Amino acid sequence: MKQFLHKIMSIVMAVVVLVSTMSFTINMHYCGDTLVETTVIRKAKGCGMDMQKPSTENCSKAKESCCENEQLAIEGQDELQLQLDKISLEQYIFISSLVYSYINGFEGIDKNISSYEEYRPPLVIRRIYQLDETYLI
Repeated sequence: MKQFLHKIMSIVMAVVVLVSTMSFTINMHYCGDTLVETTVIRKAKGCGMDMQKPSTENCSKAKESCCENEQLAIEGQDELQLQLDKISLEQYIFISSLVYSYINGFEGIDKNISSYEEYRPPLVIRRIYQLDETYLI
């Protein structure tokens, strides 16, 4: 179960890195104030009304056509590596103290001293829980 969860988390993290570094554009085509077409990556085709002259009732803007194209560009992240030359003194002190306390926090774990290793358990002559009719449920 642990290996399966580890693999799933690895795949999720890879997808997050891929999506965060990917750049793409969203093209939108408006006829008047109504959104007609939205596309990702490729150019919007339009509705075919670009060359018609607007009438005052169909188009509120006085242009050559009522149609308008908008393009929204979403830039991905360019730098993924932490640059060590841009770390301030406070950040360096925090990182070094965190590493020092983490390494020294596990120093005494190897010495697992048990105080009851030398004592033998008592011999069971009778089943006391049966005599007292005491059962754990």
